[in-house]
Amino acid sequence: MSPGTKGTKGNGGEATLAKLKTEKVRWVQLFYTDVFGGFNQVDVPLDTLDAESFASGVPKLDGSSVRGFREIFESDMLLVPDPSTLATIPWNPDAGGTVRFVCDVRLGGTSQPYDHDPRAVARKTEEVLASAGYDTSYWGPEVEFFLFDSVELIPSAQGVRDPWAGAGYLLHQAEAPWHPGAVGSTIRFKEGYHRTPPLDTTLALRAEMSNILTDDFHITMDAHHHEVATSAQAELNLHFDTLVPTADHIQDIRYVIKNVAHRHGKVGCLMPKPIYGDNAIGMHTNQSIWSKGKNAFYDENDPYAEVSQTCRYYIGGLMEHSRALCAITNPITNSYRRLVPGYEAPVFIAWSKANRSASVRVPFYHKKRPAAKRLEYRTPDSAANIYLTEAALALAGLDGIKKKIQPPPPVDENIYKLTVAQRKERGIRELPGSLGEALDCLQSDRAFLKPAFADSLLDTYVEMKREEQLELNLRPHPYEFYRYLDV
Repeated sequence: MSPGTKGTKGNGGEATLAKLKTEKVRWVQLFYTDVFGGFNQVDVPLDTLDAESFASGVPKLDGSSVRGFREIFESDMLLVPDPSTLATIPWNPDAGGTVRFVCDVRLGGTSQPYDHDPRAVARKTEEVLASAGYDTSYWGPEVEFFLFDSVELIPSAQGVRDPWAGAGYLLHQAEAPWHPGAVGSTIRFKEGYHRTPPLDTTLALRAEMSNILTDDFHITMDAHHHEVATSAQAELNLHFDTLVPTADHIQDIRYVIKNVAHRHGKVGCLMPKPIYGDNAIGMHTNQSIWSKGKNAFYDENDPYAEVSQTCRYYIGGLMEHSRALCAITNPITNSYRRLVPGYEAPVFIAWSKANRSASVRVPFYHKKRPAAKRLEYRTPDSAANIYLTEAALALAGLDGIKKKIQPPPPVDENIYKLTVAQRKERGIRELPGSLGEALDCLQSDRAFLKPAFADSLLDTYVEMKREEQLELNLRPHPYEFYRYLDV
């Protein structure tokens, strides 16, 4: 629990309101997450809220205007602020100050969680884990992103208003090798990892983001650094926390990245693969499950990686459902431009210790440290809805434990360099090659999600994602003109 929330969680809304009135706060922002991971907000005066608002909710949500929520004839919904998520918005110019709460979503006239609310799915998953004997789970996603100086869409850049006339994009970043006059002052492709200034041009921005997340959003940060790719690819690491608070923190991190970048005239980009020929951005998700204060993944007698049989079954569940999970962990068409060989992104379904070509990795920096034993699932990217991602991974792992799914032997070599025959011999399957293929996999393998995911949520999700795939398929790609104009 962070320092900024200890005094409010136990006392509830009444103590929180008293604190805010003492501090003369004027405006409150109510944040919630839609089905596809979008952070949304409505601003209300502090006087709008009373202690009951934190129990019964604030009637300020038209569910028919939110993707994946409700129809127009059933649109009245409630936002229930969570006092433990109290944070300050530091860049708001209002002299009285602005704070925000992350909210749960309910249907009007009910006290029940709304089954399309991603935060409700995450909460339900925690209950499912607890009922299986795992009263705590810890999560630590790694957030990668780019900081571009600007991004131009070609129609607007060239004054063309008709998108049917053509489309393209221009990326501007002072570190990039293609930057005008850049020789000697840029980072070459794949050579950005842990670079220092002056080549690292965004150190101050990352520090500002991390300070805001620590001071105003009460998130414990572990590190920030330049990542492998050129063009200011960066990573922010937060300290692990339990399932729902971690998801809240990831939403905050995404929000702060975009706002701090914007305030400095830059673009915070979380699209997985914006640059051809260089590494993309992932969201490697560290996880462990615990029972009565003991890490269920640890076994000091295991000679390979000090992992328990429970951990191996959990890995088996992740591997069994990896192709279906991609529809949630890699949810946009651009996600599959990242999942290709040669760029440190997982392509093949395998597990190992310390092997970053495997989709499931057991970090092994130190021995004999039970509290540190965890899995790193390397497939997700930063476009994913973090609430649904954590929930789906936990349910896949739990399914492996329940069914005692034994994973294949670990692969301790560079999987990218194995031949097709060698991969077949080891039983190594591939992840889907497109969003459409991932959605097909989810349609045929979704029973493991039923303990926390409503059928209507999955149906809505798949339907809207298929529309997204179709919209891309309908449009010519600029590279097709290069390849096929002379056919």
